[in-house]
Amino acid sequence: MDSPPKLTARQQQILALIRQRIEQAGVPPTRAEIAAELGFRSANAAEEHLQALARKGVIELLGGISRGIRLHSDGLRAIDEAGAAATDSSYLLPAQAPLHLPLVGRVAAGSPILAQEHIERHYLVETDLFPRRPDYLLKVRGMSMRDAGILDGDLLAVRRASEARSGQIVVARLGDEVTVKRLRRSRQGIELLPENPDFAVIPVDPNRDAFAIEGIAVGLIRNTPLA
Repeated sequence: MDSPPKLTARQQQILALIRQRIEQAGVPPTRAEIAAELGFRSANAAEEHLQALARKGVIELLGGISRGIRLHSDGLRAIDEAGAAATDSSYLLPAQAPLHLPLVGRVAAGSPILAQEHIERHYLVETDLFPRRPDYLLKVRGMSMRDAGILDGDLLAVRRASEARSGQIVVARLGDEVTVKRLRRSRQGIELLPENPDFAVIPVDPNRDAFAIEGIAVGLIRNTPLA
């Protein structure tokens, strides 16, 4: 087994922040958010640490996207296993079997999102790619979530849920459409926010619109066959 990458204290902080944000909001932080959270003078300082983490194999950086940070499963597994062994080797568990996740394509109006006719294929996905276990993958269509690093053709890992917190990225059913947006709840009501200024905010009127939360985003992978 290769030895785990050695991270500085600051790099460990940044990696922990990235993992926390993905778990809480479904997307990684921007460079500016990392800088603000950790007290850097500029986003450039955050970028230098991110580049170092990428060279050490724990993350992947996607150019031209403000949230273009992806966790790298092999590097994270080595770090996590080393940390567990250092704490108490008696608590090490055998490697978990990969997840067998259905890939949902287009969703027909009025039918369940996991209806058999919507499932294009199944993917084998390593469990440690995601901070929380997803129930299915949803093929992203369009660029309305571009600035959150969610691009056309990506596979969004989704955990089934009927409720979500304001600020989380959700899969929502509005009328006959299923869409991926950031949820915002306020005194004025519910809104579905795009992460691209070329797209409009979608207001939700519960008295008029058939609205439901179908799931919460817990991660993202590129559309490359994993099985």
